[in-house]
Amino acid sequence: MGFWHFLFVRAALLYLIYNALLGTLFYLFPHMVGPFRSSHVHAGLVGFFLQMVMGVAYWMMPRPGGLRQDRLEGLTFVLLNAGLLLRLVLEPLHFLGQEGLRPWLAVSGGLQLLAILVFAFAMHRRVVTGDMLRKMREERERRGG
Repeated sequence: MGFWHFLFVRAALLYLIYNALLGTLFYLFPHMVGPFRSSHVHAGLVGFFLQMVMGVAYWMMPRPGGLRQDRLEGLTFVLLNAGLLLRLVLEPLHFLGQEGLRPWLAVSGGLQLLAILVFAFAMHRRVVTGDMLRKMREERERRGG
């Protein structure tokens, strides 16, 4: 497992713990549900689930021709977590009446969208059929490599 894969999985587990703690706090302090409901959902779906999927996909998906994507993996991780952390901090404040946070929440969404686009681009290069792999191997052998 590479460095970025490790960070994706570890961060996903931290969001899972955060999500479980927040869910438990909802039972103890029901007034928290309103401002933190959306954050709770995003921490679970984006922070845990999507991040786990991305980390495992980067780790386990085939690497045609020995493809290395360290920069794309790192960029995906940084964009996703910067956007999500910004959202988790600012969104409850927004729902509690803090004015002027909507543009920053849009930035957080934009960062997460960019992370998803980078991930989709990276995976697009790795999703190949057996025929495509054979043709790539034949082409390499034809070129003498």
